[in-house]
Amino acid sequence: MTKIMLIVFCALYPFAAAAQFAAGYAPDERQNGAPSSVFRQQPQPPAPEPMPAPREPENIQKPTPYTGTLRILARVNGDIITTEDINNRVRAFCMTTGIPYNRQTKLLIINKVMQNTIDEKLKLQEAARNQVEISRQDVDNAVKVFCQNNNISPEKLKQMLEQFGVSEDVFREQLKTDLSWIRVVQRNSMNETVTQPEIENALALARRDMSKPKFMVAEIVIPAKDAKNISELTDNLRRDPRFELYAAQFSQSPSSSSGGNLGWVSDGQLPAPLNEAVKKLAPGEVSEPILYNGSYYIYKVERTFDPAKDKLPEPSAKEAASLLQNRKNERFAEKRMQELRQQATIELKE
Repeated sequence: MTKIMLIVFCALYPFAAAAQFAAGYAPDERQNGAPSSVFRQQPQPPAPEPMPAPREPENIQKPTPYTGTLRILARVNGDIITTEDINNRVRAFCMTTGIPYNRQTKLLIINKVMQNTIDEKLKLQEAARNQVEISRQDVDNAVKVFCQNNNISPEKLKQMLEQFGVSEDVFREQLKTDLSWIRVVQRNSMNETVTQPEIENALALARRDMSKPKFMVAEIVIPAKDAKNISELTDNLRRDPRFELYAAQFSQSPSSSSGGNLGWVSDGQLPAPLNEAVKKLAPGEVSEPILYNGSYYIYKVERTFDPAKDKLPEPSAKEAASLLQNRKNERFAEKRMQELRQQATIELKE
């Protein structure tokens, strides 16, 4: 399979484009309150979903999870989602990611696509409340950027959509949703500026962190209730090098927006069961699923850092400011999305 993983999202979503260094993730229940760190990261984490580049149409499959008569599967504040909507988006998902639709991944893909489609409705509704309008020309320009970034012609894109059975209208609708949400977030987070003390604190913390052993780690987190085929998924991850892609699509951790990438994690920063699992991994290895606090964690170590023999360059003030600004915008987007989900009336049909 040809691997084409250039992503248009950074061009459309400037504040989501990662800086040249990455942060240890923000404190959560796994960190025991340890502060996040700032370190230069290579390789740079992938941009967030939902629009990866299409893969070449080899061994084309057109998965159709819902067959038969057109049915309503969900209502989101009154807006309907049908079997046709989900079938189109499942095919688009498989086309753009190259993740196979099989026994191991079928349930994960359907659940992911359903949640994405619900979120699409919520984002468009929020855009309407904020009087954000996306013109046809805006979408046309987004399609051009997508093709340019992925080195394919508009004709080639149209051909691939047809071969995979993906509606061009659905593809354009997803781009329109992305553009609408970007403008909503930009409009509402423009006052979330980075202060000089925040920059100085991040740089000081980075310097202190350079004295500790570290692991560059990516994670996939799946609640136990959704982890029916977790062992088979782990086997897939060991055969398929695109761990970040699977994390972006399937992980239910905030880190999924950066392909599961946690940046540099210091020894002891994770809770003991997770820390011990990470310490046993050599660069490139994928862990067994680890059950912790009701979820399964799968880790991949990209690199290790030994302060006795390794050295990392310090980030610049400009890099720190860029990353901190990205964090603020992403936190706003995540918080607002969570609020929209909690406030929504969502009816799921069998």
